[in-house]
Amino acid sequence: MQLGVLLTRLSDESDAAVALDALGDLVLLAEIQAMGEQHDETPGEYVANASRRYAAQAGDEDWLALMTAIERADDPGRVVLGKMLRWALARDAAPAPAAGGCACGSGGCDEHR
Repeated sequence: MQLGVLLTRLSDESDAAVALDALGDLVLLAEIQAMGEQHDETPGEYVANASRRYAAQAGDEDWLALMTAIERADDPGRVVLGKMLRWALARDAAPAPAAGGCACGSGGCDEHR
């Protein structure tokens, strides 16, 4: 299966839930259920949203690591899903950055230059 097709399939919540179940990783499933509850999402919704966020926000190093893992994997689809989910879980578990005192939230407005 091509990466684009996999990403498209994962954007569907029911397909994403089936893919998560197919991984058979109970620890990962528990982590996704817990994080999904924090974001008011079912596991399928969390997986679908995680794959979208990865596609839109992952950096070049993340993509390079993913491509390298795909190249070496017996089951590339399993590798893609696992890496995307662990990336999303790590980002969601990280503390929010401290915001500056202005409305921009990051100190990036003209008053902070």
